[in-house]
Amino acid sequence: MPSTALAGTRIRERRLLAGMRQADLAREIGVSPSYLNLIEHNRRRAGPRLIEAAARVLGVDVSALTEGAEAALLDALRDAAALARGDPEPEAGRVEEFVGRFPGWAALLAAEHRRAGDLERTVERLTDRMAHDPYLSTALHEMLSAVTSLRSTAAILSETEDLPPHWRRKFHDNLHGDSVRLAEGARALAGYLDTAADDDRGAAAPQEELEAWLRARDYHVAELEEPRANVSEDALIAAAPELASNSARALARRYLRRYRAEARALPQERLVAALAAHGPDPGVLAAQLGQPVPLVFRRLASLPPESEGLPPVGLVMCDGSGTLVFRKPVAGFAFPRFGGACPIWPLFQTLSQPLRPVHCQVEMGTRPRQLFDAYAVCEPVGPTGFGAPQVLEASMLILPVDAGSSPGQAPLAVGVSCRICERTECPARREPSILVEGF
Repeated sequence: MPSTALAGTRIRERRLLAGMRQADLAREIGVSPSYLNLIEHNRRRAGPRLIEAAARVLGVDVSALTEGAEAALLDALRDAAALARGDPEPEAGRVEEFVGRFPGWAALLAAEHRRAGDLERTVERLTDRMAHDPYLSTALHEMLSAVTSLRSTAAILSETEDLPPHWRRKFHDNLHGDSVRLAEGARALAGYLDTAADDDRGAAAPQEELEAWLRARDYHVAELEEPRANVSEDALIAAAPELASNSARALARRYLRRYRAEARALPQERLVAALAAHGPDPGVLAAQLGQPVPLVFRRLASLPPESEGLPPVGLVMCDGSGTLVFRKPVAGFAFPRFGGACPIWPLFQTLSQPLRPVHCQVEMGTRPRQLFDAYAVCEPVGPTGFGAPQVLEASMLILPVDAGSSPGQAPLAVGVSCRICERTECPARREPSILVEGF
């Protein structure tokens, strides 16, 4: 809806650009100069007829006076007000008046709000990495081991005056070897951290190598979409520099075999046609296409981003232990890189009720808070039969909710993980959050 609360500021700007005096414009639009002065300083609201008359005299479209560059600023301040904690609460209903009367202070406040959000996200990433990154843990352990060895050897050399020459040479060799090991470990750690500063998603595990490769392809393997595609999985893997380890290549091979089979079961053209006709609801699509819901999840997540009717799609999958085994993020709904995810996610609720689909709206506790449609289902995979262990795989498809739409019921409040979640009253919290009051 157009905003007219700042129309006075825009009228004044257009009048000054046109080189027109306030009294002249007031006469042309049929108001007194004093009343126009109040309007231009946003102390009186400009009505639709006055705005239309001013636009006609100034030679601009009405939209130039009702919609301006302040839209982003207003959105930023409303977001800051929505996330404010403490007493007193900001007067969110007077944000347009604040922007109109004090545009400089409003821009400064919005900039500081954005900066605080950026800093908070940086702290989240770094804390998550320091707490859970397996490479950092191993590298620090190696460096501490080398330092301890150096200290022990130096203490022996310092405290033993009559050490035989051959033992002294041996300890000197140990000092040299440990110092080299320490220097190489420090150099490797510094290089890893420098790389992480440029790209906080640098691969540290086979699953991350696979995800880096899929991310570079937008999670779409066009070579396997053709009905008679004869390209081999090994050929695709050999051409992927992201798949550096044997373990990552093994994961990719298994992923591509499943992708090929599901592309044949549900071709891309058929899915896109159903998507255009029925919308992105995976339950409706599964019924129309006669395919299992989890397969529809995966095929939607593998469509090219430019597919007709396809909204932004996120997909996360876990095994029976709750470990995330696949992550395709969507803007506003983040996944933890290390450690456990939010236990409130519908994804984990389905593990206790296999084959029963779950759909609800969730509100991700990020900045800004966003609404998503979450569709989740769990299915048994692997061998079945009496005596066989139950192997489960749960999947959750995530679709952004259109801005302005009202949820049918209160959305489920979720986060990324407990360590970086602001929801202090969550009954499922397993550890304190680093985002404490006064961050």
